[in-house]
Amino acid sequence: MTDLELNLPLTHQLLLEGIDAGLHPGAQIYVSQRGAVVANDGIGESRPGVPMTCDTLNLWMSCTKPITAVLLGQLWEQGQMDIDAPAAEVIPEFAQAGKSDITFRHILTHTGGFRTEPADLYELDWDDAVASVCELELEPDWLPGERAGYHPSTSWYVLGKALCRIYGEPFPEVVRSRLFDPVGMRDSWIGIPPDRQNEYGERIGWMHLTRRALEPHDASNSQSGTAQVRPSGNGRGPIRELGRFYEMLLAGGEGFLTERTITALTSRQRVGLFDQTFQHEMDWGLGFMVDNNRYGPDTVPYSFGRHASQSVFGHGGSQSSAAFADPEHDLVVALVCNGMPGQPRHNVRARDLHTAIYEDLGLS
Repeated sequence: MTDLELNLPLTHQLLLEGIDAGLHPGAQIYVSQRGAVVANDGIGESRPGVPMTCDTLNLWMSCTKPITAVLLGQLWEQGQMDIDAPAAEVIPEFAQAGKSDITFRHILTHTGGFRTEPADLYELDWDDAVASVCELELEPDWLPGERAGYHPSTSWYVLGKALCRIYGEPFPEVVRSRLFDPVGMRDSWIGIPPDRQNEYGERIGWMHLTRRALEPHDASNSQSGTAQVRPSGNGRGPIRELGRFYEMLLAGGEGFLTERTITALTSRQRVGLFDQTFQHEMDWGLGFMVDNNRYGPDTVPYSFGRHASQSVFGHGGSQSSAAFADPEHDLVVALVCNGMPGQPRHNVRARDLHTAIYEDLGLS
């Protein structure tokens, strides 16, 4: 019997029911409480005929975003950049088309107002992708900081480019040397180079589309899609390593960040605004989602569960994943289902799974 079956029986049953219902062919889960591992397991298949294990490298989607936020937080506390400064002070070309007053804080709280993605954004190399985002116009009637709307991708190229400009290094090198390796995330990547893809082989799991029928998400699973450097949503690795990231934050930064900076990143920095993308009132941290049950536990998108404390921080990944920490319960959860069934069905799945984890642990 696995730790998942033994320690999280309700959660295990829901994951099995999701496989039977065609929501996902498999899932990977990591849960720890008070520093002790509760579950580190895979269930079902990672790709046709290949079992999901705890070592599978899965796609994190937007759960990737807090990686960049924390790297910027480190620079902020070291005095190498100012969260409240216009992003154009570091990236002058970003000032085009009415964006000169957009600050890093606006970008991290999704109040910048340049959500529209160029049609070929995901097909461009890094420099061209950044350039295409810098050319975007500010949305009509948008006052940065006063309106909110989740930016799925565009703004994170700007944040990633800021890291490159300040460090003078390519984005993958910044992430590897200043976060993944120091924190112990050896098999985590934002864009896996082709040669490493060949080395990992079938350890790299696939994402699947499951809205109508089970089919591979070819754009995400291809070699070029897997290799793309996209700080908004192309992080990959065993989900336990994303859990390790949140354990570091929950432990006070472990010398990587100060508790003061962690509190600033993960507390409510945007409060009471209606999110134009999610069409729901939502609060936000600096690059982190926070618990939003106060705005409707049964309707808020990408819920951390009905029993999450108000101090929860983390992030959801498009129709598939979530990772978060609950300081009140000294709890870390990282979970990916490798099927994208559409946002409404995923929101129900995520809410129910996260609620079940709390109930399995007697935290309801």
